Amino acid sequence: MDLERLGGLSMHIILSKLTPQDTASVACVSKRFRNWSSDDLLWSKFCADDLDLSCPIDSLGNPLPSFKASYQTWREDFNRYPWTLVTRVKRCWDRLKEWLAINFPEVLSTLRKGASEEEILELEKSLKVKLPLPTRVLYRFYDGQELSSEESSGSVPGNLLGLMGGYSFYDHLVNVSLLPLHQMIIETKEIIRHIGLGNRSKYVVVAASCGYNEKVFFLNCSTGQLNVGTRNLTTDGEMIPCVPSALISSVHNVKGTQTQDAMLLWLEEHVRRLQHGVIKVRREGKVRSISLFPEEPPLCSLAVTNGVKVRTSSVFVPEFSTIQDEYEKSFFAYSIRMSLSPEGCIMNGMTFNSCQLYCRRWIIRCNDNVVDDVNGEAVIGKYPLLRPGEEEFVYQSCSSQPHSPGSIEGSFTFVPGRLADPKGSPFEAVVSRFPLVMPDYIF
Repeated sequence: MDLERLGGLSMHIILSKLTPQDTASVACVSKRFRNWSSDDLLWSKFCADDLDLSCPIDSLGNPLPSFKASYQTWREDFNRYPWTLVTRVKRCWDRLKEWLAINFPEVLSTLRKGASEEEILELEKSLKVKLPLPTRVLYRFYDGQELSSEESSGSVPGNLLGLMGGYSFYDHLVNVSLLPLHQMIIETKEIIRHIGLGNRSKYVVVAASCGYNEKVFFLNCSTGQLNVGTRNLTTDGEMIPCVPSALISSVHNVKGTQTQDAMLLWLEEHVRRLQHGVIKVRREGKVRSISLFPEEPPLCSLAVTNGVKVRTSSVFVPEFSTIQDEYEKSFFAYSIRMSLSPEGCIMNGMTFNSCQLYCRRWIIRCNDNVVDDVNGEAVIGKYPLLRPGEEEFVYQSCSSQPHSPGSIEGSFTFVPGRLADPKGSPFEAVVSRFPLVMPDYIF
């Protein structure tokens, strides 16, 4: 068949079935084929399919005259990396930005513009490392976060803008941000020197919560694994891997079919949890932040007793854990959220417009064996009074375990009305069992 006799619509349909590379090759056949293969509608499809672009822009968001120019520019800018890796990283950032724009735009504004190849090479030269390919591509899109000195030091109250989120219990506050390249150089040199790792320069500090209570993540540039410091970090250089090692592959192989390091897997899992509502933005007082306490089952338990709703979940705390201690190897923080249903407190067909906590009981298990049975008045020294329609009463506490998995369950004793003016008999509000489990991904 003489393809040149076909109409433009027919050729558009045929060319749209080809890859962008094959379409570019077709342009060499003849002048007519070159015109067909230059159709910008065709290249808008390629841009949408590969890069999810709805308008012609370059990798920094600058407008370009055509979709063909846009596609060519993207390929040229990232020609040293596997194209499947580039498109995968872009999808990850796009999903994260979409979620932030809806739920936490203040964090979106902290993302720095992508780093240049020259800036990445400067870091590699300064720290004498070779960054894994996926991490390089991640930073080509966005060079970490730019936080003000007040935000990064935690000296001024306000929103906690760490992209990777955090938690708090008692006086311990963690909020992890992604470091920009220039800060990675400074922090790596300082922390590596401080903890005495010497010539183990394969480690680069990529994320941290340095302004509050220190929690530091190290990327192993040789293996592509991401590690987090334990409570023995400063004394023994002890770290725990953050991502299942079996998933990491081809971190330096340009021709690898599935190039993925721990940084990419870590960020993708974080985005998945955000998108599925496993973790959310939470407000405590006037402060908003991404909270790592799970909000959905099976990691979050829920029980309702006489109108009292109790939600509970835990998070692994690596900076207080250790590989070495036989009795307190794993440390967990847990969050308790209690509220009263809009109908009020209902007992034996009677409705009360408030109830107040008097005491608690915790049954703590390790490997299904009861290791502690705790009874006591109040929670963190408080006797919360619950009323219909009011915000949840939230508090955090902690527990250590010699082994994982473990669990906590129990009950709160409430009095209808108020402790000073009880309206009925005390009752126990159930706290359903929630897990204390060493996770596959550590944040």
